[in-house]
Amino acid sequence: MPEMNQPETEASQPVESSETDTTTSANSLMPLRIWPPLLLLVGMLVTRSLPLLIETDSRLPIMATVFGPLLFGGLILIWWLFASRASLKEKLIGTIVVIAAAAVTYFSLDPTMMGPGIMLITAPMGFGLFGISAVLVSRWLSLKRTVIIVLCSVLGFGFSTLLRSNGMWGDFNLDLAWRWVPSAEDRMLASDSRKPKIDLNNLVTTELDQSLNAPEWPAFRGNQRDGALSGVSLSTEWGDSVKTPLWKIPVGPGWSSFVVAGDLLFTQEQRGESEAIVCYDANSGGEVWIQEINSRFYDPLGGPGPRATPTLANGQLFVIGANGDVMRLDPKTGEIIWQQDLRKVAKRKPPGWGFSSSPLVVDSLVVVHAGGKADKGLLAFDTETGDLKWSAPAGDHSYSSPALMTIAGQKVIAMLTNQELNLLNPTDGKVLLNYKNEIEGYRALQPQRLEDDSILIASGMGKGIQKIHVTNTNGQWEAEQVWDSPRLKPDFNDYVVYQGHAYGFDSTIFVCFDLKDGKRKWKGGRYGKGQVLLLRDSGQLLVISEQGDVVLLKADPNGHTELAKFHAIEGKTWNHPVLIGDQLFVRNSEQAASFRLPLAK
Repeated sequence: MPEMNQPETEASQPVESSETDTTTSANSLMPLRIWPPLLLLVGMLVTRSLPLLIETDSRLPIMATVFGPLLFGGLILIWWLFASRASLKEKLIGTIVVIAAAAVTYFSLDPTMMGPGIMLITAPMGFGLFGISAVLVSRWLSLKRTVIIVLCSVLGFGFSTLLRSNGMWGDFNLDLAWRWVPSAEDRMLASDSRKPKIDLNNLVTTELDQSLNAPEWPAFRGNQRDGALSGVSLSTEWGDSVKTPLWKIPVGPGWSSFVVAGDLLFTQEQRGESEAIVCYDANSGGEVWIQEINSRFYDPLGGPGPRATPTLANGQLFVIGANGDVMRLDPKTGEIIWQQDLRKVAKRKPPGWGFSSSPLVVDSLVVVHAGGKADKGLLAFDTETGDLKWSAPAGDHSYSSPALMTIAGQKVIAMLTNQELNLLNPTDGKVLLNYKNEIEGYRALQPQRLEDDSILIASGMGKGIQKIHVTNTNGQWEAEQVWDSPRLKPDFNDYVVYQGHAYGFDSTIFVCFDLKDGKRKWKGGRYGKGQVLLLRDSGQLLVISEQGDVVLLKADPNGHTELAKFHAIEGKTWNHPVLIGDQLFVRNSEQAASFRLPLAK
C-alpha cells in the first residue's frame, strides 16, 4: 500500500504549491489607507467652493480658491508614494503614468487653458479622479486597481484638452466652452454681414463738429469720471417694449465702454490679431469706420481685448491699446494722427492685465498711466504732436485712470496706483501730494472727490474703502485718514456718491454706506460684479449686472429697492453702461445693444 500511494502523494504536491503561490501573491498587496485621500479630496472641494461659502474679496480666500485644489491634488500623489500602503510596483507605475499624462496634457492644452485653467481644471481633475478611484478600489488586492486608478487619472487630465477658456467670471469660475465650438469672436469675424456699413456723409450735419467738440459722454465714466449723470429721470414703469432693443450687434472682445458724440459711438475691441477702434452709428449700430493696428492682448483672467475706454476732447479721439499703443485719431474718419508706444517710452512690458488707463485730456495734454520705473509712471503727451511733455513717478501698475479734480481750490490730477494716491500739477507733472497706501494686488477703481476736499479711495482688493481729508496750506499738501471701512469691498466695480452716501458692490452684493463714518446702511441685491451709473436728478441707480441684466434702483440709504429690471445682453458683462437721454448703450465682450428707457413725465 505505501508503494501504491507514493505516486499519488508526489502528484498532489505541485497542486498544493500552486495554490500557496497564488495566495502569497494576493496577500502581497494590502488594502490602501483611504482616510488621507478622503481628507485631501474634501480640502479640494472646500477651497474651490470658497467664493460660494464666503462673500469676500480678501486675497486669502481667493488665493486658497486658486491654489488650494492644486495643492491638495499634489498631496494626493504624495500620499500615494509614501502613505498609501500600495506596493512598490504600484507606486512606480502609478506615479510614472500620472506624471507622463500630466506632461502630455500640458502640451496638448488650448493656450487659453494655461494658468488658471491648469490650476482650477486640469490638475484638480487629474489628481482628484486619481484620489476618488483609489478610494473606490482600495480593497482590491490585485494590480487591476492600479490600472483603474491611473486610467481614471489619465481621463481626468485629458478632459481639459477638450476645453477652451474665455477668461474668468467675477466669482473666479472659469468661463469655459468646448474647444471645437467657435467663440463669439470667431463667429463675429466669420460673419460678413454682421453690421451694416454706414456712410459718414449721411450722418454729417451742421451739428457734427459741434457734437464732437461738446460730446454728451466724452470719457470713461463721464466727464468727471464719477459715473454720474445729470438731466435724466427715468420712469419706473417699464413695459415689455423696453426689452426690445433698438439694435443688438456682435462685437469683438474687450472691456472698453462707449463714449458718445451726437450720433456717433466710439469703443475698442479685439478682432483676431488686430486691435480695433470702432465708430458706430448710435441709431442703428452700424459701423461708420474702423481703424485696426496689428496687436492682440490676452490674459487668463479677463480674456482677450483692450481694457481702456477712448476719450473725446478738443474735437479729437484719444485711445490707448492693451499693449501700450497711445494714439490720436480723427473721429470722423479714424485716421491716425500720431502714435506712441508705452513699451518704448516707459521702457516696460504691459502689466498682467494690459495697459488699462483711459486717457485724460487736460488742455493741450493727454495723460496716461504707464507704470514705468523712476519718473515714467504717469506720462503727458502733447495733443497736437504726440511729443512727451512731462513724466512723473506714479506706482508701477494700476487698472485705474487719471482723473482731474479741484482740491483746496486748485485743479490737480489724481492717480491711484498700487503704491499710493498721487496728486499732481497738470501743467508740469509736479507731485503735490504722495499719500502712501501700498497694496500687494492691483487697484482698478477711480478715486472719488467729496465736497469737503475729502477723497474716497479703494484700500485694495478685499480691504474696503477709506476716506482721507486733503489740505493745502501755503503750498504744503497733506492728507490724513478720516476712516477706513471694510463694509464696501469692491474689486473692479466702481461706486457712486449721492447725498452723503456711497452705493456700489461689496464683492458681488450691492451695498450702501454712510460717508460720515463708513458704516454700512444696507446690503442687498446680487448682481455679480457689475457696474453702476447714478442719475442725480432722480436719485436713481442704473445697474448692469455681470449676467447682463439692467436694474433700476432707488438711491435710498434706508433700504435696497428695485424699481425695474430686464435682461439686456448675453455673456459676462463688466463694461460700464452709458445713458444719453432715454437711450441706453450697453456692451460686453460679445454683444453691444441699445434700448429705449421710458423717461419720467
